Amino acid sequence: MFKKRRNDGLCATFKSLEGKIGISTSYYVGADWIPDHVGDHWVYVESKLNTKFDEDSGEEQKPQEEKELVQIDVLKMLFQALEEPDVRDHTKELFEIKFDSPWIQLQKNQDLISPLIMIQFLNQVKDIVRKGLKRSYYKVERNLYAKVKGKVLVSQTIKQNLVKNKNLNTYCQYEQFGVDGLENRLLKKTLTFIRRYLSTFKGLESEAYFQETFNFIQPAFEGVSEEVQLHEIKYFKFNPFYKNYEKAIELAKLILHRFSYNLNSIQDQETILTPPYWIDMSKLFELYVLKLLKKSSFGSKIRYHERTYGNEVDYLFYGDEESLVIDAKYKPGYIGRRHQGLHADIRQVSGYARLKEIRNRLKLSNKDLLLGCVIIFPDLESGTDKIELLTSKNKEVDQYEKVWKLGVMLPTIDTVLSNL
Repeated sequence: MFKKRRNDGLCATFKSLEGKIGISTSYYVGADWIPDHVGDHWVYVESKLNTKFDEDSGEEQKPQEEKELVQIDVLKMLFQALEEPDVRDHTKELFEIKFDSPWIQLQKNQDLISPLIMIQFLNQVKDIVRKGLKRSYYKVERNLYAKVKGKVLVSQTIKQNLVKNKNLNTYCQYEQFGVDGLENRLLKKTLTFIRRYLSTFKGLESEAYFQETFNFIQPAFEGVSEEVQLHEIKYFKFNPFYKNYEKAIELAKLILHRFSYNLNSIQDQETILTPPYWIDMSKLFELYVLKLLKKSSFGSKIRYHERTYGNEVDYLFYGDEESLVIDAKYKPGYIGRRHQGLHADIRQVSGYARLKEIRNRLKLSNKDLLLGCVIIFPDLESGTDKIELLTSKNKEVDQYEKVWKLGVMLPTIDTVLSNL
């Protein structure tokens, strides 16, 4: 179960019959242990759209061995969605990570959760930077000229100064007050790991979200060192007075632990230990569509997740002449002519369109005026990658009045699947 959803949160179902296990999945991707087989057997679930559909019937076509298929690029889909600032506040319920479960050995290209953990970390650090870095007393060692401060380090003074005839220099250890404390050094070291990790993925580091985030964070850490000893990381004690640091420190230790505290291991790893995780593809598709809508010419007129009387509408379009209720459905059944599930979805969206509060917000005073509905779905064959029109003659659903459907393209990875 996906614990962050109030309903419809079934990630996968496992049924045991005569010694065999049957698995059925939903609109979640991820990796998790098979129940009653924790530590022994696990399952990795890819996107349901990683296949082909018949344009006429809408039926899934079973792939043949060595047949080229198109796979959804989940990471690119996420990072393109994060280009829109409004999306960044809605990622908390996008994924779930089971840190307390045994970790799973995955191929690096199956590790979708590391970038998500890094996004969590970067958002925490951004919040810290906004409030200001913690200042504290920390120990420093300096080779001082013609003065003594704090504790004299006799051994270093002899080796570094007296042996070299620098008789006026003294190696000292003393406390200094500033931002170069252990907590901030740990955060900066983790930022270095993240940049190195992103550089192993072509084009990932240049994504707008990461560029903007690093540009915002880095100036605050200019006076902070990356010098952190391994024992300091492992046995770091959190100061409860600085609560905004707590989650960031936990994530920093997790990220460093994942790569064995070694920058070189990031480049060399083909497999990686990953905690079990699930990503809600329906939610991710919602956020991706929100980005497309916001980037359109009418983006300023789009409102996301308007709530009323226990209902939550995906998007409302506040039009000058005609307003619309818009819903995103991550369902391949819309491809082709059969429109599997279309009627149930239209009844749901039409129900939103008849809510008095929604009509009041859209300033529809005429009770006889029918509010239009648009359903947006993924279409990897003939969808659009840029939303210019929400309603047009060729997008109308013939059986209904003022209902349109719109297919959108998703980022994909071309690959050859073998041993299916």
